[in-house]
Amino acid sequence: MECVFGLVGNDYAIVVADTSAVHSILVHKSNEDKIMVLDSHKLVAASGEPGDRVQFTEYIQKNVALYQFRNGIPLTTAAAANFTRGELATALRKNPYQVNVLMAGYDKEIGPSLYYIDYIATLHKVDRGAFGYGSYFCLAMMDRHYHSGMTVEEAIDLVDKSILEIRSRLVVAPPNFVIKIVDKDGAREYAWRESVKPDAA
Repeated sequence: MECVFGLVGNDYAIVVADTSAVHSILVHKSNEDKIMVLDSHKLVAASGEPGDRVQFTEYIQKNVALYQFRNGIPLTTAAAANFTRGELATALRKNPYQVNVLMAGYDKEIGPSLYYIDYIATLHKVDRGAFGYGSYFCLAMMDRHYHSGMTVEEAIDLVDKSILEIRSRLVVAPPNFVIKIVDKDGAREYAWRESVKPDAA
């Protein structure tokens, strides 16, 4: 029932994920952040089995940090995406991860980029992408409204339209979403869209 999607604008990339931790017919929590800050200018949004998702994204994060520690320079977004694809491809022949990944990043020379990596280690550089049941609706919205050169405000408006469409039409729609952005100033949380507030206790 998960939904993860993202898009690239002129000088930024945005990724969005639902925040529901679900097993069978139970919702365990509604504030699970599924978008990991990989390093100062990279984000990884993942969907899939919770154990695989957490373990795999942490493994990628630590290996990207290790590369920078050993070599003194960070991986580019393309290099990090190819490393991630390689790890998924290796695991595919042994003990596969049930994880789909959208990796967004910003590189000084190249600008923003978004990479689509699925659980069978398919890698594509895309302008917009999505995973999960919600992808049927947000991909349709992005096909209709997305255009290159969108401002951040236009992109957030499109994100809100996509979230509204998912909530309106998906029978098991997740109530809450987190939005994160990466640009020349770094990767950071942008906003939450909550229709169910987590228990304060």
